[in-house]
Amino acid sequence: MTSVPTPIPSRTQYVLEGIKHRILTGQLTPGQALVETELAAQFGVSKTPVREALKTLAGTGLVVMSQYKGVTVRLVDADMAREVYDVRLLLEPEALRRAVQRGASLDVAREALTRADAATDTAERSLANREFHRALYLPCGNPLLGRMLDEVRDQAALVSAVAWAASPSWEREAGEHREILRLALDGDADGAARALHAHIASFVRRAFPEAGLEQEGQQ
Repeated sequence: MTSVPTPIPSRTQYVLEGIKHRILTGQLTPGQALVETELAAQFGVSKTPVREALKTLAGTGLVVMSQYKGVTVRLVDADMAREVYDVRLLLEPEALRRAVQRGASLDVAREALTRADAATDTAERSLANREFHRALYLPCGNPLLGRMLDEVRDQAALVSAVAWAASPSWEREAGEHREILRLALDGDADGAARALHAHIASFVRRAFPEAGLEQEGQQ
């Protein structure tokens, strides 16, 4: 018998989304301590929803819970980047290939790309970028594949936030996004998959050259 996930209470969800947004937009930086009482005061809630939200974020890999250091935003290093982006390289181009092959609508991806181009700050652009990538892989026709990529989505965004803070490369990536979408809309499934693979691999090589990701196995 399959168990039904327990819904997250609304206050916990509110705090969860708020903390996640601050982490992924750089307002809370890697290694920064997350104090329950301070967060509870900031969000106007008791410590209980904050504690539950932090447990959920620990499960997704955005924060680390330590008996000695308490809760901190996860540090980003080459090992983390390699692990997360290796999964993306293995799964994301194939998901896009399947989405294109089945003629799935990519209107959401096009809208996200438009929002990213029109963004006035890094937070807005970062969120639009995440939605663009998700809109490419989600209509692949395999819900499990989509959920697997969703599981590393937040960690990938954290890696990106750290990399962009050190060396902004929005314009280059925006151009690559447009080319990926053009190929996909033209129905070139293999070309779109190759372009997406190259896009993901080149980003992590620039940001974390010590991660040692290889081109082998390129789609």
